[in-house]
Amino acid sequence: MTGPRFPNLIAALPETVPFVGPEVQERALGQAFRARLGANESVFGPSPWAIAAMQDESAEIWKYADATNYDLKGALAVRMGCTPENIVVGEGIDGLLGYLVRLLVEEGDAVVTSDGAYPTFNYHVHGFGGQLHKVPYRDDAENIDALIEAAHKVDAKLIYLANPDNPMGSWHSGHKIKAALDALPEGTILALDEAYVEFAPDGTAPRIDPADPRVIRFRTFSKAYGMAGARVGYAVGAPALIRAFDKVRNHFGMNRAAQAGALAALNDDDWLEEVIELVAQARDRIGQIARDNGLEPLKSATNFVAVDCGQDGAFARKVLQALAQEGVFVRMPFVAPQDRCIRISAGTEADLDVLAEALPRALEAARGA
Repeated sequence: MTGPRFPNLIAALPETVPFVGPEVQERALGQAFRARLGANESVFGPSPWAIAAMQDESAEIWKYADATNYDLKGALAVRMGCTPENIVVGEGIDGLLGYLVRLLVEEGDAVVTSDGAYPTFNYHVHGFGGQLHKVPYRDDAENIDALIEAAHKVDAKLIYLANPDNPMGSWHSGHKIKAALDALPEGTILALDEAYVEFAPDGTAPRIDPADPRVIRFRTFSKAYGMAGARVGYAVGAPALIRAFDKVRNHFGMNRAAQAGALAALNDDDWLEEVIELVAQARDRIGQIARDNGLEPLKSATNFVAVDCGQDGAFARKVLQALAQEGVFVRMPFVAPQDRCIRISAGTEADLDVLAEALPRALEAARGA
């Protein structure tokens, strides 16, 4: 009797996943978290219109969704100032990044990213045999110039850049992003992850021709729109690249309720503005809690705050573990020197009351350890 005959590439991959979810940690701890502040979800939830639309659509859930995402792509095209031919919809940015890598990266192809940037992108690159080349952050921000320089050296097919950045919350101006396109090597595509752009200051999103073949932009309904569990993301790019997604994507990967919810959410700008304001208030409160405990919050253009714990990664990890014991779920950057921080998502007043209560005890436990 034999088992599966894995290709050499798959057999050589480590049995790891990019993130360990809070539910896994809760089972290990034997208790539920009192404050879920680690996954950058929107605790404020979706638009009431989106909730109603998803509830209404549930009676039709026996049907497959429209595999072309026709209505949603039309609405997104209006929002993004492009045509539906510039847009692909998929199962969150994570799913779309996987399709992009599958489209462009063969075994041995070079891909450039920042050391410590979003690990799910790296997971996809490894899975298709690409060779990752990483450059360090500079001043807790992704270093655009260094990314492009590295791409020239290794003839990279892809550069990954998040703006605003996860896990640090830093950001670059849209003008700087647009100018950087002219420095890209011939044949290199910039994968621009804008998952948090709704929270960022005006001018963060660059004004780029949607048909520009040098860049593909990724956005999501998981963050500001509060629909992380629905798994709806989209990308905007040149029609030739967008059409190519049809060669590899799961055409029935979307579900009807998620499509309906995303379409309704797009039509409720009042709710979006309210959420953005609530997140700004939560960021301020997280910053004050950090300062009250002798820690330094970093400036953020996202729905989380990276908090400098003042020592090294080992100490920050002790703080994170102590917070988990206190019933508070947070995460932290993986790579030094950014791993001196813990990353705290925006929460309700009740969530942040729990944080304010737990953080002093967690710091005391970490210092005692």
